[in-house]
Amino acid sequence: MPEAGALRAVLAFPSTYAVGITSLGFQVVWATLARRTDVDVRRLFTDAGDPPHGSSRGRGPALDLFGLSLSWELDGPVLLDLLDGQRIPRWSHQRGDGDPIVFGGGPVLTANPEPLAPFLDAVLLGDGERLLPAFLDALQACRHLPRPERLRALAQVEGVYVPALYVPRYDVDGTLIRIHPVDATVPATVSKQTWRGESLTHSTVITPEAAWPSIHMVEVVRSCPELCRFCLASYLTLPFRTPSLERSLIPAVEKGLAVTPRLGLLGASVTQHPEFADLLHWLDADRFDDTRVSVSSVRAGTVTPQLGRILAKRGSRSLTIAIESGSDRLREVVNKKLARAEIEAAARHARDGGLSGLKLYGMVGLPTEEEADVEATAELLLALRKAVPGLRLSLGVSTFVPKAHTPFQWEGVRPEAEKRLKLLAKRLKPKGIELRPESYGWSVIQALISRGDRRLAPVIVAVRGSQESLGGWKRAYRAVRDGEAGDLGAGAPADLPPPPPWEEVIHATWKEDRPLPWDHLAGPLPRDTLARHRREALALGQPQPLSEPPADRRAAPSQPR
Repeated sequence: MPEAGALRAVLAFPSTYAVGITSLGFQVVWATLARRTDVDVRRLFTDAGDPPHGSSRGRGPALDLFGLSLSWELDGPVLLDLLDGQRIPRWSHQRGDGDPIVFGGGPVLTANPEPLAPFLDAVLLGDGERLLPAFLDALQACRHLPRPERLRALAQVEGVYVPALYVPRYDVDGTLIRIHPVDATVPATVSKQTWRGESLTHSTVITPEAAWPSIHMVEVVRSCPELCRFCLASYLTLPFRTPSLERSLIPAVEKGLAVTPRLGLLGASVTQHPEFADLLHWLDADRFDDTRVSVSSVRAGTVTPQLGRILAKRGSRSLTIAIESGSDRLREVVNKKLARAEIEAAARHARDGGLSGLKLYGMVGLPTEEEADVEATAELLLALRKAVPGLRLSLGVSTFVPKAHTPFQWEGVRPEAEKRLKLLAKRLKPKGIELRPESYGWSVIQALISRGDRRLAPVIVAVRGSQESLGGWKRAYRAVRDGEAGDLGAGAPADLPPPPPWEEVIHATWKEDRPLPWDHLAGPLPRDTLARHRREALALGQPQPLSEPPADRRAAPSQPR
């Protein structure tokens, strides 16, 4: 029960209740706030919410804190809808002492908060289990100070980024030079914070109204040890963490199964937990006969007959593996340590264990990809269909999108990816293989937000109402760039120049020495290490000479063709 004088907080999610309540990240932040007696927190979704706090002098909710959990780039414009609904000024520089501190967190904002930075007072970079207690303690200590002093106090908390205290500098041609603190009292670099506690997260809310109804979710691992060169879920969340089976996982599972017979085991690569086989053996006991168990994506090389049998016995119908590409060469480029024989074995083990379906995930448009690599993906699926009859196959495929703090952050979206999605459809659909492609247009918008800087903020304002289409984003971008956004851009910081050309943000391959919008925000690995990983990957994509030329020809000048 909140105590008298508790901080009045709203924690929002930029989607419906059914979607938001399935987010473990949102649940852990809400539970952390709700457990504190010095915080009175209410939840807010786009279609529902807890009873609001009382109003103050007709201005709107009397709030001290407004938070947002963001896990997908395309949810950015919804932040403005939520702020407007609470009658909170959109732009952080327009807020006064009576307005709440607006903070955000989640993987999108931890990777690159700059496109949304002008709307946020604080960004929590990293794991909420570690960040939230320190952030709330600091806010309590300074809650009665003027707003500028509160922001300066919050900026001293490790992992808390206060965008208003950092200034972007641009060259005369509009190139970003750097983002630096306003003075020496503000940290030059803000580092992502990592939770290293013995336990990870599990559901605190189980409801039939969720997108995954009445399911208890348990986080089995955090991060992934494979380090695929494009993968934000791996690089941004390092190190790979695995809680104890006896001290953490089993108690978390038991707690949920006392409420519901549905169990979801979550993580980027759950089967790589060192005790996962023991967890499976434990779940194989007769007392779990009425329990339905599902797992998130698993590494193909870890699929065993035991895994297929127990999941089928516990109500699962299919298994999900990520292959990225059917091309051996391209999997090596992206560091997907996966042989074709392992993919084939995973399909056999899934069917022989009693599962009826196998879902595979892949990409098009990866760096160095050729059309032959896409043909190899189609060929692999067709070969699996022939080799493992009776197993229903589906391929989910997306376009590569560069992500901050990964080795491929310097690569652009390849326009030929759109044609290659159609190529896969042409090759697979007539053969009865389900293809579930992600829209190329959505991938382009994701890249715009994942690679953009603060100059994108007026575009996010201008696109509202038409953000459901690529055309809407292009029109808004062009209007802001040409200075024709009109009233839609009202209130934007006066020192924001027009955004750079569309092609440069989305499709261009950036030089490794180019200043990046997130250089002042330190992830788990330094920039030099990411660049080295990129160079190692791209070197694998170069054609190798068949043999060394004879000595008498090595110095001969090249001939025109």
